[in-house]
Amino acid sequence: MASEETIQTSAVQNLGLQRHINCLTDDNRTTRRRALDSLRKETVDKKLEPSVLQGVFVEILKPVLKSFSDPVEKCRELAIQLVDGFLSVVPDPPETLPYVFPTLVQRLGQKDITESSEELRLMLVETLTRIVDLSGQELAVYLDDIVKILQRTIVDPFPDVKKESCRCAGKVAMKIPQHFHMQSESLVKPLLVTISHQHSKVRVAAIKAIHTCIQYGNNKNVDDVVSHLAQRLFDDSASVRMAVTELSGGWLLDLPDRYSFHHKLIPLLLSSVSDDVPEIADCAMQLWRDVGNKYQQENEDELKDKIDFTYSKVAHFPEGEERPNLGCRTLIFRELSKILPACLRELGDWVVNTRVKAASLLYTLLLNSEDYTTMHMEPLLAGLYRACADEEKQVRNKVIKSAELVGCFVEPEIYCQLILPALERQPGANILMVLAAIIRGCRQEHIRTHLRSICDTLALPDVCRAEEPQYQHQLLSCVQAILTVSQQETTPYSLQLFTVLVSTMALCRDSGVVMEQVQNTLQQLADVQELPGVQQLYTSHTQQVLQVLEPSHAHWTTLSPERIIFDTLLLQAGPVVGDLLPQIIPIMETNVHPDKDHELRLKFFTLLSKLLINAENTVNASGKFGEFALGVVERMILVNCVWQAGRTAGAIRTIAVSSLWALLKSGLLSVQQANTVMDDMLTQLVSLLDDDVQSTRLITCRVLNHLLNLCGTTFDPDRLNKVYPELLKRLDDNSDEIRVAVAKTFLTFFTCIGDDYDRTLYKAHLEFMFKGLLVHLDDTDERIQENMLGVLKQAARVHPSLMQQEITAVKHKHRTPKYCDELLQHIQALPTQDS
Repeated sequence: MASEETIQTSAVQNLGLQRHINCLTDDNRTTRRRALDSLRKETVDKKLEPSVLQGVFVEILKPVLKSFSDPVEKCRELAIQLVDGFLSVVPDPPETLPYVFPTLVQRLGQKDITESSEELRLMLVETLTRIVDLSGQELAVYLDDIVKILQRTIVDPFPDVKKESCRCAGKVAMKIPQHFHMQSESLVKPLLVTISHQHSKVRVAAIKAIHTCIQYGNNKNVDDVVSHLAQRLFDDSASVRMAVTELSGGWLLDLPDRYSFHHKLIPLLLSSVSDDVPEIADCAMQLWRDVGNKYQQENEDELKDKIDFTYSKVAHFPEGEERPNLGCRTLIFRELSKILPACLRELGDWVVNTRVKAASLLYTLLLNSEDYTTMHMEPLLAGLYRACADEEKQVRNKVIKSAELVGCFVEPEIYCQLILPALERQPGANILMVLAAIIRGCRQEHIRTHLRSICDTLALPDVCRAEEPQYQHQLLSCVQAILTVSQQETTPYSLQLFTVLVSTMALCRDSGVVMEQVQNTLQQLADVQELPGVQQLYTSHTQQVLQVLEPSHAHWTTLSPERIIFDTLLLQAGPVVGDLLPQIIPIMETNVHPDKDHELRLKFFTLLSKLLINAENTVNASGKFGEFALGVVERMILVNCVWQAGRTAGAIRTIAVSSLWALLKSGLLSVQQANTVMDDMLTQLVSLLDDDVQSTRLITCRVLNHLLNLCGTTFDPDRLNKVYPELLKRLDDNSDEIRVAVAKTFLTFFTCIGDDYDRTLYKAHLEFMFKGLLVHLDDTDERIQENMLGVLKQAARVHPSLMQQEITAVKHKHRTPKYCDELLQHIQALPTQDS
């Protein structure tokens, strides 16, 4: 022992180091700095024999370690570099650890920061890392000191110190795992503080340190870190997300107590499967395969039967998806009951990104669980309903894909028993969205026996009669899904689907997207039945739909969905309407009765007018409307022409007389029928000529014109004499349009005076008419004058001499004789007739 000390002493003396050692305590900072420089140059830099350096290092270590506390930063730096340099080259670094560790603890392991320089703290941590690298099991003696230091440096303000400390912690864990197990928990808390640091490289370092520390330490800390790691899955940095992916996959593969934490680690790894960065998604997918394969190998005896007989490709697996291996599927089978509730809860989280991530995870879980999904249908559907009502489109889209997987893996009997009653109890767009997606995902042969119950439910009044556009869109999506999956097999349920489509069309307030979707779906319904066109659907089903609507028709109001559907159905049905008049006319007659609400009558008269205007393609397509025309005039139109006070009552009179005009214009009333009700018609029409509403007076003039034209010379003279006084009054109307219409009516009026009209007996009437008409031949409006000239020329044919007499009597009163002269010339040219 004495000889060794002599060798060491002589080595220090031989190298001339004693003076430099003595200078380390000099008061002059320059002297101390030069001494440290010289010590390095004379030892480490000269690359002496390792055995010599070992002896020198032991001799000079204590005074050099004191320089770690030198007030001058440069001196501390040189001292740290010198010790680090010796540790790198001496053959037995652990020999010096009893002196080095107390100094490191003093400089780094205190509650407050002792070393003020960030760079020097980094150098000290790097020295600690070097010691860990160069040491073996003897490091266990200093584990408490190491942990004390790392607890402080992991949360150091300097990011580089944090990163190096995390790296060091991982190395310690791997170096002495059997001892580290007892201390690992002490590092978890500071690592969790650092995991949210603003620098992504620091976060990555912290995650990797957590990975290693818990891998080789106390596994129970998994519970403490999982929530923090889950937050890092939302990190903006791809490298951070990759670190979490590698951690979760690594633990699932190698964590000693991994079976206890499957339900917490699997969601972490599977969440990365849908990462936006392909490298992360691919890494997660490969790790998941490896996890499944390892689980399968570890449980080979238990899974032997399944390995031998069930690992064949399922008949109906989602296109473009790789079927997970048996180990992956078995893991999900066993853990889904623990994972699914949390996943469904997060679908309702207030943070959008959390909901998106949960929706992606749900899809991956269902893809792995396959038909085991059946065991969790009730809570799963409730979660899908909520998520489908999410305002975020990305969430809805991912959840819809999950619902399609349900259709792929779950028997229709199961989901129909849950979804259809829910839809009946509380119809909602979200439930329809889920149903449509499930149907899209299922197989034709599976849904075949449940088509009736699905179609019957969709056709229920409470389900198919909604006005909200989003609801309608999803309802149509259900019909489209049924048609796409079942094709010709939907033919027996065509009526139900047609009812849904017509109801949606009727109640659609959006004339754009939804209406286009209705038309496309109607065409699809016709195509799957190989019908020549959509019109054939109306031909086949209009009567049946009317039978459903008819029982309640006496109680309809303006807002009744049945009324709106009735309206739309008749306007769209086309020629088949002509065959269904015995059903249609009584419904309309009931709802235009004067006792009914004004608004309701307006709606029905509007419908009637539209049908009458296009009669050849609607009500008279079969040529049978004539049988009902008289009843329409008597019991629907004329009863609503009776004057009542109020603006709405006036609107009804207008629309009622408009319907009469449409009926006459379409030629649906025969002369015989017209004469049957002529007295009643003329009574109301004469009254309407004096109506307060201008449009009513105008249309009434046009109706009289059509009526006169229809009856011609068969028009009874007494009836003619009843009409003309009111027409003369209208020539003084404040509307020039009405005055022109009256002139045109008079033109037709005089063509109705035939040979049976006794000119002598009715001379006074003719005289009164001629006088009245001649007054307006001198009208200030040239257009009226021109029209009146034509009327008088036609009137002159009836009694030329009387006309000539009346013209002569008033000619001198007119402002210009032009029109009177032209009229007289016209009379002179007429064939001579007896007056």
